[in-house]
Formats: sequence, C-alpha cells, structure tokens
Amino acid sequence: MTYNTDKKGYYGKFGGAYIPEMLHANIEVLKNNYKKITEAKNFQKEYRQLLKDYAGRPTPLYFASRLSEHFKTNVFLKREDLCHTGAHKINNTIGQILLAKKLNKTRIIAETGAGQHGVATATVCALMNMKCIVYMGETDMKRQMPNVERMKMLGAEVVPVYSGNKTLKDATNEAIRDWINNPEAYYLIGSVVGPHPYPEIVAGFQSIISEELKIQMKEKTGNENPDCIIACIGGGSNAAGIFYHYLKNKKVKLIAAEAAGKGIHSGFSAATSVLGKPGILHGSKTLIMQNEDGQITEPYSISAGLDYPGIGPLHAHLFDIKRVKFISITDNQALKAALFLTRMEGIIPALETAHALACLGKIKFTKKEKVVINLSGRGDKDLEAYIKFIKNKKQPQIHR
Repeated sequence: MTYNTDKKGYYGKFGGAYIPEMLHANIEVLKNNYKKITEAKNFQKEYRQLLKDYAGRPTPLYFASRLSEHFKTNVFLKREDLCHTGAHKINNTIGQILLAKKLNKTRIIAETGAGQHGVATATVCALMNMKCIVYMGETDMKRQMPNVERMKMLGAEVVPVYSGNKTLKDATNEAIRDWINNPEAYYLIGSVVGPHPYPEIVAGFQSIISEELKIQMKEKTGNENPDCIIACIGGGSNAAGIFYHYLKNKKVKLIAAEAAGKGIHSGFSAATSVLGKPGILHGSKTLIMQNEDGQITEPYSISAGLDYPGIGPLHAHLFDIKRVKFISITDNQALKAALFLTRMEGIIPALETAHALACLGKIKFTKKEKVVINLSGRGDKDLEAYIKFIKNKKQPQIHR
C-alpha cells in the first residue's frame, strides 16, 4: 500500500489534475518546480526559521490530566491552536508564500470557510508585501465575522460569494474562476484538495505537525508512537499533517472525525465517508456528496471549516484502503465536547477541533493507551455559536 502520489498525481484511485486548459501551464510549472524549490537548503532554512520565530513552532504536546482521568485513558493534545493566527493553517501559508515568491508571483488568491486559512494567507501576504484576494461565502462571513475583520485589517480584499450555499465549496469555485481569468496569479490552496500537486504540497508543509509529535512523544513517554491519533476532517489538512509520519506504522490507529451536522441522513450533513461517491471536485477525483446525476449535494455543518461536500484525495485513498477510520460527529456532540474541554482543561477549541474531541465519547480506550488529538485551532471565532448553545442547553456533558 502506498501513501504517495504516482507520476500522474494519484493516491490509489483518487487525485489527478482535472483542470481547464487555461490553467494547464500554471499547474505544469508548479508540478515541475515545487519539489526542486521546496527541497533546496535555502528554502528549508527560511521556511523553518519562519515556523520557529514567526509562527511559534514547535507547538506544545499537552497531557490533559483531567480529560484523561474522566475517560480513563491518556489524552494528549497537540496544541496547533497556539500557532500564530490561531490554527495550523499558518504552516502551509508560510510554505506556499515562499514558493509563490520563488515563482515570481505577486498576486495571491485564496478561499476560506472558517476564515482561518484566509487569515493565515492575509498574514503572510502582509509579511511578504503581496496583494491578497480572499473569497469567502456570505454564510461563512456572517458566522465568522471576527476573521473577516482580521483579514481586512491585514490588508486583504475579502470578496463575498453569493452562489450556492454561500460556504466553502462556493468560495473555492469563485477562487478558481479568478485564477482562470488571472493565470499570472498564484492560487494558495488551504487544504489537501485541488489538482495535483496541491494535495501533496499542502500535506508536505503540514507534516511538520507529526514530525514534532514523534519527538515530543518520545520525550514524554519514551515511545515516539501513540496508540491512536484523532483529527477532524473537512478537506483535511490538519489530519494529513498529524497522520503523515505515522501512515506506514499500522500499530498507530488513525481516526478522522467528520461533520454529521444535524444527523448523517437528515439532509443537513457533511459526512462524506457515508454519503460520498467517487467524482470530480475542484480539480481532483475524490469522494464527493452528489446526487444520481452527479450534481454536488449541498453540505451542512455548524462548523464552517468542515462544511464541505468532499474530502481530499489522500483521505479518500486512506478511507478506501481502510487505513483511517472515519467517525461522524453531529453539531450537538461537537458543541458538548467543546464546552466539556473548556470546563475540564481551560482550553476553548475551534468548532472544527471539537468534532475530534467528541470521538472520546464514542470510543472505549484502555488505561494504558496513549491518545493524541490534534487541537487544530482555537475557538475565538466560534464564541457566538458557543454562547448561543450555552443559553439554550443545560451544563455540557459528554456521554458514552
């Protein structure tokens, strides 16, 4: 079983580059040059220096003692929420902005759902003095307004998208249209989605998470391998990053928490592993929620970052070969898990991360097992949703 792309950019049956002719030259330039650029010593030196001094890496690996006591196992949190800008997204945007710079690009296009990728892109564009255009669905702009204002403050032009469900899928559509009309620009994709080589590029930059985790687990437990790693998944960049260096080690269980919304079969869900079928979305073949005619089914999640009708081709492959177990988490379960962590450990997680935390209430672990959860982002942006939930519900609990 392989976890790398073949020469055509496929992970097993999934991947490839399904693109308009106008973008062919851009993709070819990227495909033919990104490894040579990113593997160069000078690039790696600058990239890792910025990760250290600018983004604040390495992020801590925190042993959550009260959470561990409650669930009768050993729970560790990889604190990506402590990165500059508040999430793991900065790892990828630093890498890609340096890549864009080496390709002599000055205009950056991005899409965003929860706003964290948009903020991280606007941040590095400000750092590198580049023009930044971020496409964001109107629905997401309303529910993630603090991030919209952060992007504008950083100098980005935030373009509202009014088509479709006005969420991440639609923002990505508009970003690709911009790129077709302005092929001289650089499209800074935020997740392990899109045409080859983007999934591979993003996974590579995010692999710093599992690279650090191996060292930190060795320091804390004497063994670099946890028994289980849990991460939330929409497109799946944080999951790709923390799974990356453990993919070949079958002794480490890998779990992806996806958004079931109001219920898997409620019509308001983004549970791609259950509802998805192979198809083409945003430049690659992957698992997609679609009807019998191949039209995309509108996804739903209270979490803007997981409100996407598919998963990246790497994750589709990992699901297909049963290397990763997918668990569907509802809005309600995620909200309860978020507030439970807040009261137990004094950490307010992003709603995306909360889906991964909710898996603790669905799986029985032993007292000896070591479970790592990728705490991919902090919950400042989701306070409105949390406040509304607190007002409408009783004290938060996680039920087995």
